[in-house]
Amino acid sequence: MRTLPTRRDRRPGAADENRDASSPADGAAPRASAREGRGSQIAGLVRPDAGDRRIRSRRSSLALRVVVPLLVIGLWWFLTGTGIVQPTVLSSPLGSWKTLWNLLLHQDLIGDIGVSLARAAVGLAIGGGLGLVLGVVVGLFALGEELLDSSLQMFRLIPFPAVLFLFIVWFGIGETAKVLLIALATLFPMYLNTSNGVRNVDRRVVEAARSFGLRGRRLVREVVMPLALPSILTGLRFSAGISIIALVFAESINANKGIGYLALQAQSFNETSVLVVVIVIYALLGVFVDLVVRFLERRLMPWRRQVAVR
Repeated sequence: MRTLPTRRDRRPGAADENRDASSPADGAAPRASAREGRGSQIAGLVRPDAGDRRIRSRRSSLALRVVVPLLVIGLWWFLTGTGIVQPTVLSSPLGSWKTLWNLLLHQDLIGDIGVSLARAAVGLAIGGGLGLVLGVVVGLFALGEELLDSSLQMFRLIPFPAVLFLFIVWFGIGETAKVLLIALATLFPMYLNTSNGVRNVDRRVVEAARSFGLRGRRLVREVVMPLALPSILTGLRFSAGISIIALVFAESINANKGIGYLALQAQSFNETSVLVVVIVIYALLGVFVDLVVRFLERRLMPWRRQVAVR
């Protein structure tokens, strides 16, 4: 007995519709896989595309870094070699090199550099350490901010060279006045960056740490300080640079040793080449302390390379 087709089966294209419903359409599988790929990227940690991330070799990077200094030296050589700038105004690169060699052979230039670095390091340790403590207190506690921040902001606006002679009256002309002047100059950059970094720590992370039982010093040491570390190291970088600038003023206080002493002697005898050498040494010291802070950043924040844009 023949079975009559139902109304549903008699519709034209019904078999095709059933076949289409049972099998995926063309391109559906690629689209589904693409959606799954996007979903896996969203679910996982995807590194954002920050543009051209090609990493240059160390040699090419070093070559690019010395382009501008070489151009400055070339311009310096041209101006002094052609007579546009007289030697009494600015010594030539060759004359400055000869003066540097003479200072190394016949004077204790290495010892002077060591004395200046020691003064800058001690002043940075005192001022930076105090700024770090004050920044943590002000950043963590509202009472600390109410008591200290306005006063520190007021003292921050006083130029540190303005208190030079006051320090001479208070502490004399010995090493104490020099070191404390550098400490005063380096305190406020460290304080500002530390307090800003501690204050902007994510509150949700701190509350989560408290829910796991972290309290007091352990909470500050293991949660707050690591999260504020980028700002703290930025403050250290600023303070280290300012310590070299403050060293120029500090060593004008009756110094008998150091790079500032060489500068004062050269000014007295109008020795332009020695002044140029001293300026170059100050610049190299600034580069040195900046490299030291960069090294600390790489050691203390190894995760930064994995999450930073560059």
